Amino acid sequence: MDVKNFKMDKKDHGLISALRENARVSLSDLSHQLGVSRTTVRSRIERLQQRGDILGFTVVLKDDAIRDPVRGIMMIGIEGRGTDRIVRQLTGLPELRAVHSTNGRWDVIAEIGTNSLEDFDSTLAKIRRMDGVTSSETSLLLSTRKAR
Repeated sequence: MDVKNFKMDKKDHGLISALRENARVSLSDLSHQLGVSRTTVRSRIERLQQRGDILGFTVVLKDDAIRDPVRGIMMIGIEGRGTDRIVRQLTGLPELRAVHSTNGRWDVIAEIGTNSLEDFDSTLAKIRRMDGVTSSETSLLLSTRKAR
């Protein structure tokens, strides 16, 4: 079978969903859950990996989950052509977990994680004082229903 022309079906989506829930689930449990043989589960996982749909598997540590009691996202508007410079400054801040370029009203979205509201507020102030930051909007993340 040509792996490049392979289209995902309901079983593949179910397999990916089950692996997202628990990447360590056994082939036997997956086959029972999906109603297919273990060999089919194994070959589907291999095919999804070969195509690049599944890039890898990960472990989420307890410390990762509780590391940032205060988390939020900050949408940032940047004046002129200062985006590259500001992104470099943002990536240098230890409180930033990710920096995303985006389209629409905002130029950059920053994911922030800190130990306290005071630290979070301090981080927001640092970002707002950066030369070229013209506007921002921040939302605290209250609970996580699904994460990688």
